[in-house]
Amino acid sequence: MDIVERVVTDRGELVLRRRDEHYELISNGVFLMDTRSGESERALVREALAAAGPRPRLLIGGLGVGFSLAEAARSDATEIVVVEIEPAVVRWHRGVLRPFSAGALDDPRVRVVTADLTAWLDTTTDRFDAICLDVDNGPDWTVFAGNSRLYAPAGLDLLRARLNPGGVLAVWSAADSPRFAAALDRSVGPTRTVRIPVPRGEPDVVHVASSRS
Repeated sequence: MDIVERVVTDRGELVLRRRDEHYELISNGVFLMDTRSGESERALVREALAAAGPRPRLLIGGLGVGFSLAEAARSDATEIVVVEIEPAVVRWHRGVLRPFSAGALDDPRVRVVTADLTAWLDTTTDRFDAICLDVDNGPDWTVFAGNSRLYAPAGLDLLRARLNPGGVLAVWSAADSPRFAAALDRSVGPTRTVRIPVPRGEPDVVHVASSRS
């Protein structure tokens, strides 16, 4: 295992490390994600776009290792906005992580906003046909305490307000969360849960909510 880069941010230490041919993101010693599969991250985008209809405007919360963005760039989305809090992550996608996001930062439809997602949602007037949220290990295991607001009723109301009528909110989770799915159903609209098998442990999950209006 090799440390590619270690940076100190306002949120602590962020490490990009390489293990064989794969890369891993580690935040304050907590494993976030790696480049080994990406199936559930791709499913996050596929499920949202399938429900949103043709030529959607898409928001991705969290760049990560890039699988979600690469999937979005393969779609007919007219605009893809990516909000990523860490400038280092964006920079890595112009270097060693570029293959995993398929060079999509150069796609003219892609706009990267380097900001805290919640703060940005509070100030933007943009609306989207689909929002894909992947900023944590799930609603029940947030990486930073402040992110818990996104999964609370006020945060879900904020996300719903950024959807166009009939828009879709899809949320990635490392485990099923019936409690959160019920909250999505109340705050956004009818919610379904998609389970993506993984080699070991519980399936990854995507909760998909279609707004009522």
